[in-house]
Amino acid sequence: MFTNKQKTITFAQKLYYPVASNPTDRITYFPESLINSIDLPERFTFPFYYEPHELTKIAAEELQYYLETQTELDHNFGLDENQDGIVIGKMFGVLVVKDTNGKLGYLSAFSGKLAGSNEHPKFVPPVFDMLMENSFFLKEQYILNSINDRVKEIEADSHYISLKQKLQKYNLASDKEINDFKQILKANKQDRKKQRQEQKNILSGEDYAEFEAFMIKHSLHDKHQLNVLINKWQESIDEVKQQLAEYENTIESLKKERKEKSSALQQQLFEQYVFLNKDRENKSLHAIFKDTVFGKPPAAAGECATPKLLQYAFKHGFQPIAMAEFWWGTPPKSEIRQHKQYYPACTGKCKPILEHMLKGTPVDDNPLLINQGEDKKLEIIFEDDYLIVVNKPAELLSVPGIVIQDSVYTRLQAMWGNIEPLIIHRLDMATSGLLVVAKTKETHKDIQKQFLRRTVNKRYTALLAGTFAENEGEISLPLRGDLDNRPRQLVCFEHGKKAVTKWKTVAKNETTTKVHFWPLTGRTHQLRMHSAHEQGLNAPIVGDDLYGTSAERLHLHAAYLEFIHPATQEKMSFEAPEEF
Repeated sequence: MFTNKQKTITFAQKLYYPVASNPTDRITYFPESLINSIDLPERFTFPFYYEPHELTKIAAEELQYYLETQTELDHNFGLDENQDGIVIGKMFGVLVVKDTNGKLGYLSAFSGKLAGSNEHPKFVPPVFDMLMENSFFLKEQYILNSINDRVKEIEADSHYISLKQKLQKYNLASDKEINDFKQILKANKQDRKKQRQEQKNILSGEDYAEFEAFMIKHSLHDKHQLNVLINKWQESIDEVKQQLAEYENTIESLKKERKEKSSALQQQLFEQYVFLNKDRENKSLHAIFKDTVFGKPPAAAGECATPKLLQYAFKHGFQPIAMAEFWWGTPPKSEIRQHKQYYPACTGKCKPILEHMLKGTPVDDNPLLINQGEDKKLEIIFEDDYLIVVNKPAELLSVPGIVIQDSVYTRLQAMWGNIEPLIIHRLDMATSGLLVVAKTKETHKDIQKQFLRRTVNKRYTALLAGTFAENEGEISLPLRGDLDNRPRQLVCFEHGKKAVTKWKTVAKNETTTKVHFWPLTGRTHQLRMHSAHEQGLNAPIVGDDLYGTSAERLHLHAAYLEFIHPATQEKMSFEAPEEF
């Protein structure tokens, strides 16, 4: 076998070639001496959860070498770099294929566009090139841009800006003058009330009636003066609004036209993105997504690396063998992405497309549908007539899943017979540790209230893949679900829910740190995100296959649990040491 360095040198001269006129020109072939001892996979990669095959690792390393070493890369591709000289983030993919002669090589692709272009000789083309010269997309985009320019031109018009400022000025001045006058009227009303009280005890009935008529006259006069003032300002404001309406009606009309044209263009694009499978069955984006939850494709659907690679392979009769995708560059601020690390295809954009494209292709089993907790023991820590506390092993579900039924719930149900387990809280399948389950509705309601009031004391232990200078602290990073890539989470300061975690270091060595976590909120993947995100501890939990790298297990354990017993009102505390 060659070393990594030898392999990259072997491939270095193969990485330059002109725009492909022959489909095989896009293939980078493996030297026989490099791969003759590597067994091919029996089935194609399950794209949403996989360990890269040795051939895809070789291909990915060579593509990374290409990205690292080509001196003309930035000039040709216009890629930006951060202060460390790393290209700012993008997903790249490789697809190991056999060509029509059975020769083994790999195809390369990037997600989205590179330097505003789809055509780069090292990479396969998009499923549909909306940027090709004289395409309907560019023509329509030109029209949309001209509408945008017209809107900007109107919004920048000096008379329009002056009218908006005048309207704002009138609104503020009218509000102040009317409110000030209302205060005067209020004082007048109080004064009339006082006079009525004084005169009622002095004047005779006839004289008081005459006085009351005089007071009413003053009241009506005040109301009239207020109406005059309001009408005066309204006339001035309406005059400005009428002049503004000429501009704003035009802007509204242009925006409506832009929206209609944009929607029609998007629909036309959906029909142009047509995907193949091994049987060469065609299916458009629109047809693929019409029966999904959203009913239509999300933005940029079909532009990811894996669909591009499979499309090129099926189009030219190449046999897909294995795939892998990796992140290149700095991560987006909201996501956790590590430079050069492998990631699965996204679920929101790619899953419906790849289900069609891989139809009829033998694919690896989905590891998430295999019950890896089946042979693991559920340890009982405490039990009485009201509740049970168990130590859940890693990889056992808290409650039954869609496919896997084995869980804490089903095991307790089988153990108790006629008593239904009432789940109060859950742990992720990959997380081990303490769970309290109620036996009665009253117990369930009581302890659930304690969780909602955050009076339950929970402590987790985690082993992190990294070290840091601080020994304790608090992390506050709001989280929301990644709609395009469930179940992953995003850091989002605009729409995310508050997520706060206290932490403290308990042990460390040169490469890892063991910490205690106290989650003050209970968001999905909170501890995993707060560990891995660069604004958190920037050190993923060992074995975190979503936000770090996989291992024999996720090194996260719910080690301590404390609550008030609903019947005895005693403080109950339980501890189960981690096994890592």
